[in-house]
Amino acid sequence: MGGSSNDDEDQEHENVGAGGQRIESRSGSKSKKLKLIPLIFLIYFEVSGGPFGEETAVKAAGPLLAIAGFLIFPFVWSIPEALVTAELATAYPGNGGYVVWAGTAFGPFWGFLMGWWKWIGGVINNAAYPVLCFDYLKLLLPACGHGPVRDVGILLYTFLLSYLNFTGLSIVGWTAAILGTLSLLPFVLMALISIPRIKPSRWVVADQGHMDWSLYFNTLFWNLNFWDNASTLAGEVEEPQRTFPRALLCAGVLTVLGYVLPLLAATGALELDRELWSDGYLADAAGLIAGAWLKYWVEIGAVLSTVGLFEAQLSSASFQLLGMAEMGILPSVMATRSPSYNTPTWGIAASACGTLVLSYVSFANIVSAANFLYSCGMLLEFASFLWLRRKFPSLKRPYRVPLGIPGLVCMCAVPVVFLIFVMTLANSVVYILGSSVTVVGVLGYFLMIACKKRNWIAFRIEGEGERGGIQSSPAEDRTEAEALLRA
Repeated sequence: MGGSSNDDEDQEHENVGAGGQRIESRSGSKSKKLKLIPLIFLIYFEVSGGPFGEETAVKAAGPLLAIAGFLIFPFVWSIPEALVTAELATAYPGNGGYVVWAGTAFGPFWGFLMGWWKWIGGVINNAAYPVLCFDYLKLLLPACGHGPVRDVGILLYTFLLSYLNFTGLSIVGWTAAILGTLSLLPFVLMALISIPRIKPSRWVVADQGHMDWSLYFNTLFWNLNFWDNASTLAGEVEEPQRTFPRALLCAGVLTVLGYVLPLLAATGALELDRELWSDGYLADAAGLIAGAWLKYWVEIGAVLSTVGLFEAQLSSASFQLLGMAEMGILPSVMATRSPSYNTPTWGIAASACGTLVLSYVSFANIVSAANFLYSCGMLLEFASFLWLRRKFPSLKRPYRVPLGIPGLVCMCAVPVVFLIFVMTLANSVVYILGSSVTVVGVLGYFLMIACKKRNWIAFRIEGEGERGGIQSSPAEDRTEAEALLRA
């Protein structure tokens, strides 16, 4: 009898947030639901987008460790993160993703802070893509490398791609599928053409020179994270309980192959000079292996890849803000959808503006800051995953990681240790930035409570239209607000 009662209680928490509301999968009648193939490529672009940017792993540690890193690291980091995403995205298939998970596990404060960390980290990360785009374009058009041409180009890039994002998630998904295919195809050709020239001994040659472990691990981490970002789009996915696990698996295979095959081809077919292996060198390698035509194709593919990366990241960031507004922890204006395209109007605008401002910051600082904030959010995400499994053991999970609590702790322990290790690699500037962003997030949560309590800004409240997530009842809100404000 006792077991049955617990099961009933857990089942009632299916798709329920911290405050007791049901998390509904909503996309509106005018929205086309995301299908499997566009979701695969959206996840692919959230995580990777191609081998562009992996070159520094060879420069930092040589070909053997670079190849080993992109083969082993997915098992250490990517698979646990993807499994967590698959279980929780199918258990809570509404917009908001990890914000819902943290809020349901630990309460609205932690849900808000999770959303803040992830959104800021995502916007910082997205700001790297206009920079990367023009770093590649300057190889073809030197004028794009500096001055007003570069500045105006970044502005137009951000504006035009934000408008594309505004026209609909289904369009963005199929665009990502086309861009992914076009940007990967030259590397498939490079791998095939390189076969007669490959010498396996070049892969295992004893590396000479300085080993830059910080650059090596940051390169692996930056190129293989953000598996959970697509969870913020769960409310827009067709049959998310079935589609998400399949899409994560396919995107995982595509990502690993997209990194490893070009590495094997370029390091196996060419003599090693680690100093040449900086961002963009894969285009030069393609030219040396197959000719100038493939070099130019790789460079064009790199530009196309930045478009897909930008679109995927902007989609997840904007729908995250929409989900947070639907949960009642951001003002209701952020839940506004375009009447024509059903996309989050203000979510896209806010995310695009943040990206534009940060696009003029140095690329190295962008990567380090994004990694640090992302690590903070992931530590909370793993904690939420374990606590939800313990708190609601019989919750309906269409996909369930086939492990008990001890096995899940072991599964999460390795990536958690790695997260902490990556955070220790940050410099003082990144620590100051991360701490400042966190303080602003905490203050923002108290500001939202004050605005809600005093009716300064409209929020979604219980009984007002469709809603879901981590909003508490009015009585709970008052109690919590008073306690927090007193604290």
